Amino acid sequence: MKKVLVFAAVVEAATGLALLIVPSILGQLLLGEQLAGVAVSVARVAGIALIGLGVACWPGPALVGMLTYSGLVTLYLASIGVTGDLTGVFLWPAVALHAVLSILLARTWLGDRLGSAAACGLIN
Repeated sequence: MKKVLVFAAVVEAATGLALLIVPSILGQLLLGEQLAGVAVSVARVAGIALIGLGVACWPGPALVGMLTYSGLVTLYLASIGVTGDLTGVFLWPAVALHAVLSILLARTWLGDRLGSAAACGLIN
């Protein structure tokens, strides 16, 4: 079962990477239509989500998958806002929310890692 989960994680992460890098081409190959306009941004966010899912399903803590998603979507949405391509009313609040979530997830992940290291006697 573990091999199947790892395989699925790799497939989803690869699909997510393709959606992030070449969303229109993948849209053409999957749906028979090139993606345009806002669909490209939505496809990229979906790609980031698939990368996060792939990381979450990889052996290791699922928390890292959510941290991956939240951190990457923070950066992507902020880049959209900075370039001014698409700026809805909730864009910057969404960036702020994901930034806060990323910080909280990172602190939790680092705390877990430090706690494990301390339990193993690696740090005092």
